Amino acid sequence: MRTYTPAEAARRSGFSIDTLRYYEREGILAPVARTPGGRRVYRDSDLATLDFLRCLRDAGMPIERLRRYGELCRDPDTVAERVELLREHAAAVQQQMDQLRSWQARVEEKLAWYEKQLEQS
Repeated sequence: MRTYTPAEAARRSGFSIDTLRYYEREGILAPVARTPGGRRVYRDSDLATLDFLRCLRDAGMPIERLRRYGELCRDPDTVAERVELLREHAAAVQQQMDQLRSWQARVEEKLAWYEKQLEQS
């Protein structure tokens, strides 16, 4: 099993070392294994979790919801609650995408109007 230093985990995940520590301290990420000397050691499973947390965060999930998701993931009997939390987030992402498409359409309409003005002058 491959392990990673905090710096390697930060580089691979795109999170800063401070964020990795914060996520662990806040319960978003399960406690990370430690060496006998007390240094954090990340595993492939930690990186997979961080990759999904990056996805959720980039998709706008608030820290409180990330914290709740992290708590739920540590309890094997909470799959239904995790599904519900992710369904809610997926719906919020869809709503954001719909809004962005609406704004994009308005920008494209204005752009077309300006391009027509340029053609006429």
